[in-house]
Amino acid sequence: MRRLTIVTVLLLVLVGPMASAGLAAEEELRIFIWSEYMDVEQMPADFEKATGIRVRLDIYENNEEMVAKLLAGGVNQYDIIVPSDYIMPVLISQQLIQPLDHAKIPNLKNLKPIFRNTTYDPGNKWSVAWQWGTVGLMYRKDKVTPEDVRSWSILLDPAKHPGPFWLIDSVREMMGIPLLYLGYDFNSVDPKEVKEAADLLVATKKSKNCLGFKPGVGGKNDVVAGIAVAAVVYNGDAIQSVSEDPETLGFTIPKEGSEIWYDSMCIPAKAPNPDAAHKWINWILEPEIGAALSNYNQYATPNEAAMPFITPEDLKNPGIYPTPEIMATLHFTKDLGKDTRLIDEAWTRVKSH
Repeated sequence: MRRLTIVTVLLLVLVGPMASAGLAAEEELRIFIWSEYMDVEQMPADFEKATGIRVRLDIYENNEEMVAKLLAGGVNQYDIIVPSDYIMPVLISQQLIQPLDHAKIPNLKNLKPIFRNTTYDPGNKWSVAWQWGTVGLMYRKDKVTPEDVRSWSILLDPAKHPGPFWLIDSVREMMGIPLLYLGYDFNSVDPKEVKEAADLLVATKKSKNCLGFKPGVGGKNDVVAGIAVAAVVYNGDAIQSVSEDPETLGFTIPKEGSEIWYDSMCIPAKAPNPDAAHKWINWILEPEIGAALSNYNQYATPNEAAMPFITPEDLKNPGIYPTPEIMATLHFTKDLGKDTRLIDEAWTRVKSH
């Protein structure tokens, strides 16, 4: 018994400091998010200063990549994900995210009403809006005229190609644009219309000026560098560069229209630190924090309380906050349910031919 007592004492002596060190270990929040979507130096540091919680970031370039990572075990690895509106029904039906505890998010009251009553998540049971924006055409003014960019024909009609260009590597946006160009619904699941759009994309891809498919950030970078004269990109990616060089670079939404989207913050079903995730969501909804986010990435804020802190020039910029005339041409990407397979098969044919 005495030997056991001595061993026990020794264990307490040795394990005690280790246990204390474990308790004092730095708390961590793991975020899985799109690239270039926030100030990765300042914002995590500010959150850590405010809460004592360290932030670790992993990056993805499209929703499908994010969902695949969750299904492969990421649901246990991340505390925050930032999915787009159309993929939300998949996350909910597949039980990949968990309900939010509104008692831990008092700043929910700051959201604009439209973002508190979405069709897929009325009352914000699963999600809280992060940013919203559009998909459009970034171009070089030294190579392309304003008349050239009025229509998506600049990319989809070989006779009007201005030079090398990129299509965006994202299925629903890139299938929706040719559907609109052909006069169809952005979310069409008519087999004949989808085939016609896919055929047009295949022909475009095979044209001498098409460089292929790239994520929005990559396409934007090549337009800035002069490697491409145009690219299909997310508006925030383009606006950041256009604001730095407005004489050379431009962004527009062609007359046929495009996509309007919003991304949300969600907590994966088996998040290792859901309490920290709730703190992050509530912190982002602080008026000045929400404004700082949008002022940095130049996407539109869903946070009504943040509006007084938004850069005045950004509020006047139709590339960020579209005019009513542009808004009338924009379409939300809908969850297609079982018809998603039709779009996926068409996209696979486009990418493989």
